[in-house]
Amino acid sequence: MILDSLKNASAFLSLNPRFKKAFDYIRNNDLSKMEPGKIILDGDHIFISLVELDGKKPEAAKMEAHKKYIDIQIVLAGQETMGWTAIEHCKNEINPYNAENDIVFYTDKPTAYVTVNPGEFAIFFPEDGHAPAISDGHIKKAIVKVLI
Repeated sequence: MILDSLKNASAFLSLNPRFKKAFDYIRNNDLSKMEPGKIILDGDHIFISLVELDGKKPEAAKMEAHKKYIDIQIVLAGQETMGWTAIEHCKNEINPYNAENDIVFYTDKPTAYVTVNPGEFAIFFPEDGHAPAISDGHIKKAIVKVLI
């Protein structure tokens, strides 16, 4: 897991060859002014889901993980806390892995929490279990899906 400011995004471009295209789009477009929906950058290789949602209490946030995609989660408005734990510690699946949606949920609880503000991002790799959308308020965020 990585937590940083969008100002420092170029430091992470070498981690995946598709990160440059994703961060270039983010840098050149004001996502906070766009309506919720899906933006296709490179077919199934890179796409962005813009979402607005009301935050959850920590106990209501489900731990999730992905096998095919890296998540770059960018807070556009509001403040979001995200739980994290190493996927190797997630043992209690709610349902088996859903390959079509590339997601599995767990009842396991986070071992750490980070708070993400507008202009910041968190990157979750397949080895990162994460529990997003923890907040007392409304959140607008971009979830960039990058194929491994």
